[in-house]
Amino acid sequence: MNPTAANVQGNADLAFPSFSKRAARRMIQRAFVLAGRDRNVRQHTRSARIATLWVLEDWEFDWTVILDRGRVSIERRPVKRPDLTLTWPSAAGFFRLIEAGGDAEAEIKREGDPAAWAKARPLLHAFCTCLRQVLADPVDENGVSLV
Repeated sequence: MNPTAANVQGNADLAFPSFSKRAARRMIQRAFVLAGRDRNVRQHTRSARIATLWVLEDWEFDWTVILDRGRVSIERRPVKRPDLTLTWPSAAGFFRLIEAGGDAEAEIKREGDPAAWAKARPLLHAFCTCLRQVLADPVDENGVSLV
């Protein structure tokens, strides 16, 4: 058996899609909150003032992530003129990739300013790590279940 087939077979136990779209949105928001607290993200975005749009195409999910001098804020409404747009074609592929610990950049489609991408990249990596943790234990800071 080739390693790729073994990896796909080994990933059959992943949680996706055992949660609803509403739960997915809540987990994504929680992951952004946690990523915004990451010291590395704050350090790399200290001078950044950019608005990014993150999109899961097939679920028609989009959210705005604003990096403003080391602070990360998330809004459910799409920004009108993003500096950078990050798009994943499939929510299923996105969540499976996150759960498996894969490279989130592998399936991403980027549009916009390359300098904005350089600033947003540490946030993407922190977000993926945080989302993986949230998917493994989907509770908020008060211990309330997100699913």
